[in-house]
Amino acid sequence: MRRLFAATALALTAVLTATVTPVAAALPDAQPAGAVVAPPDGPAQAWLVADLDSGQVLGSRDPTGSHAPASTIKPLLAMVVLDHLNPNSFARANQSHTQVECSCVGLVPGQAYTTTQLLSGLLMVSGNDAANMLADMLGGQRVAVAAMNAKAQSLGARSTRASSPSGLDGPGWETLTTPYDLALIYRQALKYPLIAQIFQSRTAPFPGKTLQAQNQLLTDYPGDFAGKTGYTDLARKTLVTAAQRNGRRLLVVLMYGDGDLYGQATRLFDWGFGQST
Repeated sequence: MRRLFAATALALTAVLTATVTPVAAALPDAQPAGAVVAPPDGPAQAWLVADLDSGQVLGSRDPTGSHAPASTIKPLLAMVVLDHLNPNSFARANQSHTQVECSCVGLVPGQAYTTTQLLSGLLMVSGNDAANMLADMLGGQRVAVAAMNAKAQSLGARSTRASSPSGLDGPGWETLTTPYDLALIYRQALKYPLIAQIFQSRTAPFPGKTLQAQNQLLTDYPGDFAGKTGYTDLARKTLVTAAQRNGRRLLVVLMYGDGDLYGQATRLFDWGFGQST
């Protein structure tokens, strides 16, 4: 298993030293809306609502403002994992994976977990322990974080700087991004079939338990099919979520918030779906 991790780390190092080529076009700017109802504001201080398929920004507030994303950065790690690891590959957890500030999925040292199970723990219940183990499977936290930053750059998310696999932050190792960059990241992440499947799942099997998705909008907002929350003292509350209605798919990004972000996302979805295309 150590040889597998070492080979993966060498492969990632080669990727990171190569020239980065953007693979996703930038989101179009918001278009003049004329005499329409303004999008609802607050409580998040920076937000964006966009058409998920075209990328058109329908409304925003401070979309390029730099903030900590907390756990909403985790799909960036998930993409790196699927770029380099087989979903059916497995490894055994060790004590170091569990030595992290939780939220945690509850890894048990010595237990074997597949990549898919760890991604479910990462995206459905925001497992910081799962993030640590996936980073180790990629060759270690430094390799994983460097790969995340290279991936962000390749997507055009040039204001994004990851400092940890999980989105945990602190003085001197802040993870920073913008609503605009998170929209780019999620547009690409949802093109990965396994990521999209995990986000749509309300429950998932996991060794010793059944995972329950933390995204409340899966049950509370008709048409919601993806969502990730986050919180740290630096980031405050964050939320990225996507929903579909009548053939349209919208993405809402909320950063640096307090209070009911689910309510704000619901209002922005309702507003966005009411806009003509």
